[in-house]
Amino acid sequence: MVTITDAEMAALLAPAGILFLRRLRTDEEPPRLLPPHLGPASARPEHGRIDSPSVDIDDPDLPAKVRESWFRMATEHELLDGDREFLLGVDYADPQDVNREWAWARVRLLDEWDLGGGDDGPLPMWMRFYLGERFVPEFTARSLDGRMLMNTTLWGNGTVSTIVIRPTSDQRPDVVR
Repeated sequence: MVTITDAEMAALLAPAGILFLRRLRTDEEPPRLLPPHLGPASARPEHGRIDSPSVDIDDPDLPAKVRESWFRMATEHELLDGDREFLLGVDYADPQDVNREWAWARVRLLDEWDLGGGDDGPLPMWMRFYLGERFVPEFTARSLDGRMLMNTTLWGNGTVSTIVIRPTSDQRPDVVR
């Protein structure tokens, strides 16, 4: 497997207004917020799940609505720290490789950013899903303190939304009770 470099990762994220700071080492990764058998899409409110309104992929205002919803959720649920930094799930595998090499990267959201969807977009291929000529953003982010996770995803009914997972300490699988 050929792995892309940090410099290549920085170049992939830059057009979206995301400044790559560094790749996290395995020992720095935040603990799971959900039990091992659950992903964000299968989590329920009792796991700390909060949903944004869905946007239909055929909505002409898809890019603006996705950006607004993502930023509102990121702000309200404290994804961004004071410097607008957060963790982003990234794929270090060569785009031609069928195997993925997922890692967390520490990044900063710049003043000029675009995570929306539409006819084309600035996100790397592993952060978007194509439906015909339109792309739909699909990616995961974590707060630096590890207490929340955000997942923007395409649903089977042709809508896009952002899910926040922010469990209380009694809902988290990594907290000993």
